[in-house]
Amino acid sequence: MPAADSPPRRPRSGNRRDEAARLAVLHAADDLLVEHGFGGLTVEAIARRAGVAKQTIYRWWPSKVEILLDTLIEDSDKHLPVPTERPTAASIRGYLRDFARFLTRDTAGQVLLALLAEAQHHPDTARSFHDRYLGPRRDLERDMLARAIEAGEISPGLSPAAAIDALVGPIVYCALTGTGVPRGLVDTLVEDLLKPRSD
Repeated sequence: MPAADSPPRRPRSGNRRDEAARLAVLHAADDLLVEHGFGGLTVEAIARRAGVAKQTIYRWWPSKVEILLDTLIEDSDKHLPVPTERPTAASIRGYLRDFARFLTRDTAGQVLLALLAEAQHHPDTARSFHDRYLGPRRDLERDMLARAIEAGEISPGLSPAAAIDALVGPIVYCALTGTGVPRGLVDTLVEDLLKPRSD
């Protein structure tokens, strides 16, 4: 008999993903990563927490990395969208502040940091992380800066690609080292690197 606190098994859904089961797996992976870290996260534990069969998870995802990437992509789209309207220095500053909060206060930010750390040791993880998340997001961020330059809102001395790296790099470093993002860091980065137009 299953343990009293075990969630009920969901009906088998074959190869077609059941949306409720898919979301249960993503939420379980997110929660378990925060509770146990990447090393302590297993597909068995995800299946148990989500109430699905382990074989179902393996039909849908080849590894826990891909589950976490799906979680990160969905949470980032929801909680940290790259501004698509006409960019201004203020909207870029706001996005970077949101990014700092995302990394230090949101569970999805912990997923991002865990995958970033894991990518340093496993080329397959690095490749998937770049192809599915970092590359597409960096393209959007670079485009945001390029449009702001074109609109005369900012005038960085660096290319948009180098400027976005210089902006997010210190924020990620602070989050990775657990020191927190100092107050005023985003403002200083924006003023020094982007040289916003003064009205």
